[in-house]
Amino acid sequence: MGAVQPVESRVKVDGKFFRLGDKRFHIKGVAYGPLGSRGYPGPFAPPDQTTRDLKQITELGANVVRVYSPPPLWFLDLAAAHKLKVFVDIPWNKHVCFLDSVAEKSAARNAIRNAVRSCAGHPAVFAYSVVNEIPPDIVRWSGARKVERFIDELVAVAKDIDPHCLCTFANYPPTEFLQPQAPDFVCFNLFLYRREPFENYLARLQVLAGDKPLVLGEVGMDSLREGEPARCEFFNWQIEAAFRGGVAGLIVFSFTDEWVRNGRQVEDWQMGITTAARQPKDSFWVIQKQFRAAPYFPLPRTPRVSVLVASYNSAHTLRACLDSLARLNYPDYEVILVDDGSTDGTPDIARAYPQIKYIRHNENLGLGAARNTGIAAATGEIVAFTDADCRADEDWLYHLVGALVQGEFAGAGGPNIPPPEDSAIATAVMASPGGPAHVLLSDREAEHVPGCNMAFYKHALLAVGGFDPVFRQAGDDVDLCWRLRQAGFKIGFSPAAVVWHHRRATIGEYLRQQYGYGRAEAILMEKHPEHFNFTGACTWRGRIYGTALTRAQLGRALIYHGRFATGMFQTLYGGFQLDPLMVCASPEYHVFVTLPLVVMSALLAWVWPLALASLALSVGVCVLAGARATIPREKLRWWSRPMVALLHFLQPLARGLGRYEGRVRTPARIIGPGVFEAVAARPLEPAPETVSYWTERNLTRYELIGAIIRELELRGWPYRTDSGWSNYDIEIGGDRLIRLELITVAEEHGANRRVLRCRLRPRSTFSARAIWLGLGSFIVVFLGLCAGTTRWAFVSLVLVPIYWWVLAQRRRLMQRVGANLIDAVAEKLGVTKLDKI
Repeated sequence: MGAVQPVESRVKVDGKFFRLGDKRFHIKGVAYGPLGSRGYPGPFAPPDQTTRDLKQITELGANVVRVYSPPPLWFLDLAAAHKLKVFVDIPWNKHVCFLDSVAEKSAARNAIRNAVRSCAGHPAVFAYSVVNEIPPDIVRWSGARKVERFIDELVAVAKDIDPHCLCTFANYPPTEFLQPQAPDFVCFNLFLYRREPFENYLARLQVLAGDKPLVLGEVGMDSLREGEPARCEFFNWQIEAAFRGGVAGLIVFSFTDEWVRNGRQVEDWQMGITTAARQPKDSFWVIQKQFRAAPYFPLPRTPRVSVLVASYNSAHTLRACLDSLARLNYPDYEVILVDDGSTDGTPDIARAYPQIKYIRHNENLGLGAARNTGIAAATGEIVAFTDADCRADEDWLYHLVGALVQGEFAGAGGPNIPPPEDSAIATAVMASPGGPAHVLLSDREAEHVPGCNMAFYKHALLAVGGFDPVFRQAGDDVDLCWRLRQAGFKIGFSPAAVVWHHRRATIGEYLRQQYGYGRAEAILMEKHPEHFNFTGACTWRGRIYGTALTRAQLGRALIYHGRFATGMFQTLYGGFQLDPLMVCASPEYHVFVTLPLVVMSALLAWVWPLALASLALSVGVCVLAGARATIPREKLRWWSRPMVALLHFLQPLARGLGRYEGRVRTPARIIGPGVFEAVAARPLEPAPETVSYWTERNLTRYELIGAIIRELELRGWPYRTDSGWSNYDIEIGGDRLIRLELITVAEEHGANRRVLRCRLRPRSTFSARAIWLGLGSFIVVFLGLCAGTTRWAFVSLVLVPIYWWVLAQRRRLMQRVGANLIDAVAEKLGVTKLDKI
């Protein structure tokens, strides 16, 4: 075995792609073999034939050859001479129940070990596939998780010999659900002959691949059955669709019709792009044309893009950000830097980049205001956003704009990946909850894309009024995405539009970030209550995708295998995840479950085990999250998992503190002074739950709602209308304890006559619920402290009916206020109030 090849001569993972030296390496490959005809031993052709074959492969425009056995040294030398990289499949007996046999597992490990040893150090090696297409019935027999762990083990065996080698395993649709953690990239063999299913499934594979590169390990079509004209058309669209879909590369199966299986020439299948005599077929020239165009197939159009960076005291990362934006592969863009009152070296850095448009605020106005300043200065049809602590991938705009100009979207975003130079602490933060993440409604459509990686048509931004300047540090992107969707716009997701985003480098910085996110959530809840539960925690309609382990599965995942494990597309459906259990780490759980149990233990000794169990549950789910965290091998330290567990415990507390403090400090949406007093002065006035009106002049429910809104604006009362997700038409801000929801309905009685009904539904505000919870906690604590003086302890219970009576009075008063408002509107509209309903 030769010396291990220098790291700089290897192909390396570069986010969702590969890099060789300082250049992006897009895989354009072809499968080669197994051969073994003409009396030459082994699965390869003789050296003279191989030389001719590799020359043809080079003429094809390929840069990678996939082989299905460890190649001899002379083959690797020939590949290197032709400037080709070799993707090595390592065969072993995967068609038996290998996990049931110690001997079979040992043989698999030895196969990996011997193959890597024989090839290690050669500059032609691209990567190793430790197994190719495990039969689905074998996986079901052994269990998906056990198979995943064995694949991870085989990758570890390879890296023990050659730590810097790239490893993967070649998957296919019948075992789509296999998702081992150790492979460096995702490799998938995919044979789909129609464009729409192919593009749809490719989008799904990109979601499954996450932050790793996706390589289509085999694509092709049988010319014997489908015909060469159909195959030419197939390769023409498929190669383009694959690279537009953000793959890191693909490998055409296969180079030649000479194909040997189990020692015999296959005669009834012609997957080669050359005949057995190496005569190029028509599809050879189609692939050559598409390989020459790949990966940058022309976009339908290339509108001007304004790239906006809002910066506040970010001098330590700003230079790298601006350098990356100067190297984008896109023909027409400008960079706008908005300095939001920085007090560090940001102005000096900006002067070193005269090509950018630099705008400075004299004071710190906040993130939302800074982004609005940039939008006003933008000359592009599209405005793209990233942060000063990010580096944009060189193809960022190409893929981001591609999602916009080729789809039905008004905006689009992509993944944000931690850069490889981040510290081990930052890597632990990456595996902790609360980081920036995209939320997908489908494989292509997003509910939210993070502000560090998003782009929108400028007209869409202006249509919703841009960013809300009330968001100073965070939350502006969430608010914008929700308002765009409420306005009828759609947001897309481009998995290849990558930015590198630094995570917080210390625990203190991370917790301050989470506290700030909590403050932003308080404002978001005030604007978008339909997206939050009663504690103020955000509830998404889509699925959150990120690196934190709060989404790790605990129980058995549900896999559709098809009858008798024969399904061609065997899909993974999420099993029970850690998310529900993380409620046990929330501040609400600590205050309203663990603390009362601890206090009650002073009264009842048998409660102590429950209190300890409650605390152990909170700690346990965090420890489990740390144990299940996915941490890159090179960044893993002895303290990494304990740190992740600690951050899982502290993050909900920091975020919850910010959320509750923000909600307490948020100005209450209340009706002005004098309104309640005027209504309360008429004590005999009823408090109706519903008011009804008769009209004979074709007045619609929507006209009534519009009239109520105009009256609210005239009086200056705070209100909120149905966003499309609410179960009310209008919500009126009452006082600090009660708000009122109005729900309307129309009963048709013919001849333009109808009854318009309005239900008056009072609801407790957050402050009212907080008082309830605080009162309950006070009583529990008081009972515990007064365990020896029962008489005084139970006197505290009188507070409950007193507070209930106060709320009931305010609820009835709010109903009367609402009824008076609607009566006034009805009088202006000339409709008749019905006394009885």
